[in-house]
Amino acid sequence: MNRFRTEGFQGYSVDFSPFFEYRLACASSANFGIVGNGRLWILAMGPEGVRVERVYDTQDGMFDSAWSETHENQIATSSGDGSVKLWDVSLPDLPIRSWQEHKREVFAVNWNLVRKDTFITGSWDHSIKLWSPEAPSSIRTWQEHNHCIYNTVWSPYNADVFASASGDNTIKLWDLRAPQSAQTVRAHNNEVLAIDWNKYNEHSVVTGSVDNSVKVFDWRFPQREVLWIQGAHEFAVRRIKCSPHNGGLVASASYDMSVRFWDISKVSSPVAGVPPGGQLRFNHSDHTEFALGVDFNLYVPGQVATCAWDEQVHVFPIPT
Repeated sequence: MNRFRTEGFQGYSVDFSPFFEYRLACASSANFGIVGNGRLWILAMGPEGVRVERVYDTQDGMFDSAWSETHENQIATSSGDGSVKLWDVSLPDLPIRSWQEHKREVFAVNWNLVRKDTFITGSWDHSIKLWSPEAPSSIRTWQEHNHCIYNTVWSPYNADVFASASGDNTIKLWDLRAPQSAQTVRAHNNEVLAIDWNKYNEHSVVTGSVDNSVKVFDWRFPQREVLWIQGAHEFAVRRIKCSPHNGGLVASASYDMSVRFWDISKVSSPVAGVPPGGQLRFNHSDHTEFALGVDFNLYVPGQVATCAWDEQVHVFPIPT
């Protein structure tokens, strides 16, 4: 396993480049994101381990990042002061664009995987915004959730469709062609902190919650979850990532300091009235503080990166 220390900054998210198998980014915050600066780490993996290519500092904590799907050197970030920034990692110091529209912390930024020309952000101000790198202001704003938005994610199948997860216990399905959300599902009995789309099923999303569980939903049958991993973690599930190589593999990062990998194609025996759960494939328990970030390398099947408040980025293969 390769380790890298984000000294003085606690990791919130980690993202592999969609263009280079060796490059990844880590969005981080000083003082656990409560007060102080943020830092974007651009890291490169090589024979000697993980090294720094560039760092970019912001005035407030940095909570998420998303690589451009069209420009190999561009990456968007979101911060605690409500700002959204676009960086070019071939240039030093300053962002190439900065937008200041959200009124509170922006916890999520996600790039359109199909059309690739826009990205979305989700904020604690209860709003979702659509952005273009070329536009001086946001293109569109939605405000239906009545609590913080913790995660927004595009469909990998449809350029007009995305989903959001909120502290109001719901997930919502959105379509750019419609004025309001297309669907609302009360997904958990507590705040929903994480959501990701299954890359092999256009109707399937996976969620994580403060109730410590992981669930799988099918938008066509929203009345109840398809799969429910109760007690997936000992504390809240902060991030969910679905594998780009295996439709049955899901990663969950948690405040219990672990990142766990689930096989949702192999389900446990259902209890009467309760949907089946997935099987634990691997528990990465090497972090010593809240684990908040996880991502799969698009170019190296089975390789993942994690980050946590212990100022550590870990890159490792999932044991087979």
